[in-house]
Amino acid sequence: MSAIARIDLHRVSVRMPRPWVPDAPDLHLVRVEVEDADGRRGSGFSWTPTIGASAVTALLSDDIRAFALGRDADPESLWPDLWAHLHEAGGGGVTTIAMAGLDLALWDLRARDRGLGLPALLGRRHERLPVYGSGVNLHYSEDELANQVRRWIDRGLGAVKIKVGRPSLAEDIDRVALTRELIGPDRGLMIDANQRWDLDRSTAAVDALRSFDPAWIEEPLRADDTIGFRELARRIDVPIALGENLHTVHRFREAIEGGYAGVLQPNIIRVGGITPFRAIAALAAEADVPLAPHLLPDLSAQVAVCLDAACWVEDVEDAGFDALGLLTTPSPVRIEGAWAHVDDVHGLGLDLTTTPQLKESP
Repeated sequence: MSAIARIDLHRVSVRMPRPWVPDAPDLHLVRVEVEDADGRRGSGFSWTPTIGASAVTALLSDDIRAFALGRDADPESLWPDLWAHLHEAGGGGVTTIAMAGLDLALWDLRARDRGLGLPALLGRRHERLPVYGSGVNLHYSEDELANQVRRWIDRGLGAVKIKVGRPSLAEDIDRVALTRELIGPDRGLMIDANQRWDLDRSTAAVDALRSFDPAWIEEPLRADDTIGFRELARRIDVPIALGENLHTVHRFREAIEGGYAGVLQPNIIRVGGITPFRAIAALAAEADVPLAPHLLPDLSAQVAVCLDAACWVEDVEDAGFDALGLLTTPSPVRIEGAWAHVDDVHGLGLDLTTTPQLKESP
């Protein structure tokens, strides 16, 4: 491929209609535009829902740009060299989040150059994927939670996920019981503790909540508590889901070989883009561990339809790029009822605006 000749950055922030936490109402992206020596262009983005956008922008503007300019625009050959170059600043976190913006832009350039959309470029395996409604609003009252669950039911979703980790376990039990009563016995129910518990609290909570038949318990412990996860997996029989806060293929391999990964949830941006996500997905497939990409359905569904095994698409209410007014053209991912459909477009099909216009929430 041709060499990278130019990298441009644009910060984009948008106020969320349903904030995930009251004190962080904005979502942040860094749009990354690349141009190669032949004048071909590609567009990607880095993403951080609450903090770190300034650090991500600085890393892209300084170290990543300086390293990438003049190098081949092939994302798969650039990624490992760039990661090794940046490793002194950290093997993951801000480092890989920033790397994702360039990686996505280079995949977009490759797909556009070949006149293809991302699924056609990677090799589509599925026409549609099942969607679950995801609630990230632990601050909701029981009435607000019930209304959210009813909206998911009205949409016909086959599964829902709610947050747990309220101050008392009794509150969590009441909220999970309410959700199970509303959705009935046939819909899937996932619960997400968002790293709020220690080992003993996780053990007690899962023991108390297992009667509601949860499909998984997500991030009950701090994401880097390897020893704790190993012990928790020995104590409980509910699958543990994790991965949104793991940043490298090495950490995912550690979770698999440690025997505590019931479901893997890589976030395409946090792991560093499409290139490492595909390596993680291959690792999960080889180990026969289910994959459920974390958030960003406008992007993750495009890659997920190219995996051999069908997987869930996570849809957080009013958090899609279309709903947030972040796109100049419709998203290639359409969520209709219980299913995510991916349309054929050129490149990633995610042309970000610098002036978001929120759509009215139902």
